Amino acid sequence: MTTTKLKDAYKQNKVGPIFNGGDVAQAAIEAAEWDNPDKDISVDDKGAYVRISAEQELVITRESMEEALGRDFQMNEIEIHLGSMAGQIEVTSEKIRFYFEKTL
Repeated sequence: MTTTKLKDAYKQNKVGPIFNGGDVAQAAIEAAEWDNPDKDISVDDKGAYVRISAEQELVITRESMEEALGRDFQMNEIEIHLGSMAGQIEVTSEKIRFYFEKTL
């Protein structure tokens, strides 16, 4: 690896979900911004899929999803809409967390 690549390796620590398009994906964008106010959230909306990412850790809570959707929401419902992801994942009844244990 060249010195430039090593110096820029920290830019590869993005984590987050890749959703199939739809109302859950759109709600997750809002929820991610509300639940991670100190993070720079990136959204790449391609229509058929939506990639949401942040450095190191990204959390989406059930409460924020319910607020954005305007209805009750169970966190395991996310799995139906999740096409892929970056990082590791932790799912509870109250939140979903995408993270890296170690960074480059």
